[in-house]
Amino acid sequence: MANKPIVKNRRTWRHLTSQLLLATLLCGGGWYLLQEWLAEQEGFEHYTGFNINIPRGYKLHGIDVSKHQGTIKWPAVKNMQDKDVRIGFAFIKATEGLGNVDRQFRRNWAKAKDAGIPRGAYHFFIATKSGRAQALNFINTVQLAPGDLPPVLDVEQLYRSKPAQMRKEVKAWLQMVEDAYGVKPILYSYVDFYDKYLGSEFNSYPLWVAHYMQPERPRITRNWLFWQHSETGFVNGIRTNVDFNVFNGDTTAFRKLLIK
Repeated sequence: MANKPIVKNRRTWRHLTSQLLLATLLCGGGWYLLQEWLAEQEGFEHYTGFNINIPRGYKLHGIDVSKHQGTIKWPAVKNMQDKDVRIGFAFIKATEGLGNVDRQFRRNWAKAKDAGIPRGAYHFFIATKSGRAQALNFINTVQLAPGDLPPVLDVEQLYRSKPAQMRKEVKAWLQMVEDAYGVKPILYSYVDFYDKYLGSEFNSYPLWVAHYMQPERPRITRNWLFWQHSETGFVNGIRTNVDFNVFNGDTTAFRKLLIK
C-alpha cells in the first residue's frame, strides 16, 4: 500500500516529461522533425518542399492538372527538386463530356512540352453520354506526338446511369480512341469505384488508380501502372494544391510506355 503513491508520482513525472518533449518538438525546427518521424512510421517520407508525405520505393513522380490549377509556370515545375524527387511527368485534362475542352489545356499541353516534361492528356467521362461522341471530342482536341504518354479516360462517377450502360459507353470510348491513336488507352479510377463498377471487364487496360494516404501501394488486387496517392501537394509554379502520382516501374519501363 505504501508504494502506490510513489508509482503514481512516477507516472505523473513521465507524463509531464512526454508533454515537455512534445512542446519542445513543436518549437523551432521541431515540427519538421515530428513530421519526418510520423511519416516514417507509416512507410512514407516527408518532403517539406512538396508539403506532403510520399510513399517510399518509387523512382518516377508526377502530377495531374486542369483549369483548377490556373496558369502554370512550367519551367518552375520542371526545375523544382526536393531531395531525390523531381516532377518527371504530367497528366493534363483535355476534354470532358461531349464538347467541353479544358480552358487551360492548349496552354498546358504546349508549355509542358516546352519545359521538357513528358505529358499525357485525359478525358473526364460523363457516364450518361455517348462514349463514341465523347471519344470524338477528345480525338478532335488532342494531337499526340512521340514522347507523349498514352491517352487516358477518367471514369469516377455513375451520374445515376446503370453500371452496365456505363461500362458499354466506356468500352466504346476506349476502342475508338485506341483505333485513332494506335495505342491502348490508360483507364483512371478510384479503387472503390473500379472494384464496384468496372472490375475484371477492364483488367486488360493499363490502370491509373487513385487511393490516398496508403503506405507502399494502393489497396487493389489487379496490376496498376500509376498511383495517385495525394491531392494536397505543392509545386513551384502552381498556386493551388495539386495531385501527386508515382509510376510503378523504372525509367526503362517508363520510356517503353511513351508513344514512339
